[in-house]
Amino acid sequence: MQRRIGEADCPAERQLEKMLSCVPAWHGREMYYRPIFGGFSNSNWHVRVVGEQKTFFVKIPGPGTEKFIDRAASLEASRRAHALGIGPQPYDYLHDRGVEIYDFMERSRSCTRRDFHVPEFRNRTIELYRAFNGSASLGLTKTVFDMIEEHIEQLRDLNGVVSHDFPSLYKEYQTARAALEASGLDIVPCYNDPAPANFLILDDGGIAIVDFEYASNNDRCFDLATWCVEMLLSDAQQDEAIERYFGSVEKRTQSRMFLYRMLGDFKWSLWSMIQMRISTIDFDFYKFGSWKLMRLRSTIRDSRWRQALASL
Repeated sequence: MQRRIGEADCPAERQLEKMLSCVPAWHGREMYYRPIFGGFSNSNWHVRVVGEQKTFFVKIPGPGTEKFIDRAASLEASRRAHALGIGPQPYDYLHDRGVEIYDFMERSRSCTRRDFHVPEFRNRTIELYRAFNGSASLGLTKTVFDMIEEHIEQLRDLNGVVSHDFPSLYKEYQTARAALEASGLDIVPCYNDPAPANFLILDDGGIAIVDFEYASNNDRCFDLATWCVEMLLSDAQQDEAIERYFGSVEKRTQSRMFLYRMLGDFKWSLWSMIQMRISTIDFDFYKFGSWKLMRLRSTIRDSRWRQALASL
């Protein structure tokens, strides 16, 4: 339902209206808004300001998101993506309040995993990754190892739940980390958050990436590996992605990506357990985290896990 400023009927709408009233460029303007559903940790809104030719996407940070997200780093990454022609234009109107505002991508739709199984679409998306990964370093460096250790500490502080086999999973994580660090990390700007809905298909056939909240300098192979596994690409499709990205398929790259599959799932399983403690979003974080745990266990039990550790 679309509402006009002044018609708020719930706490979330009142919070949005309060924030919109603080945008100097929109002060006194007639505005309309409606919710955008599907976010994991924030409330998202479509906002129309009368007199503006474009509409806006407004993200109000959810409770506890400051534990994961550096809003200044998010804005920097969003600006980088826009400059590269990858994402929508961001605005810093309410940056000091943690609110993110972008051009709303009208006449577009969110992607599904099925879209990435079309070779042409998959290849075009890989080129977007190459462009972002190939740009100048961001101000924030946060590897997947940093993320995992941070989440473990946060879970301790929250007295959160961990899986029954956490000690053994953590041991495998440490082994993989040691192997990857010994082989040398390729630290570049990374997106780090490859949920299918964060990729949009535009009406002209183009592709845009949105939501750079988790972007940071990280290992290049982590970015590609987590994208491949989230889109449920087959081994053959992943090799095609590696060849498209790197120019050739090498055993060392395959091994690095196989290890990063587990580390990505480990990170997001911990994240989901934290969200269970702090989030007010109507989403089954336990189920989400359990799925990540099941997948990472299957990765560890795969014969390729030990092979990958030995072949970096």
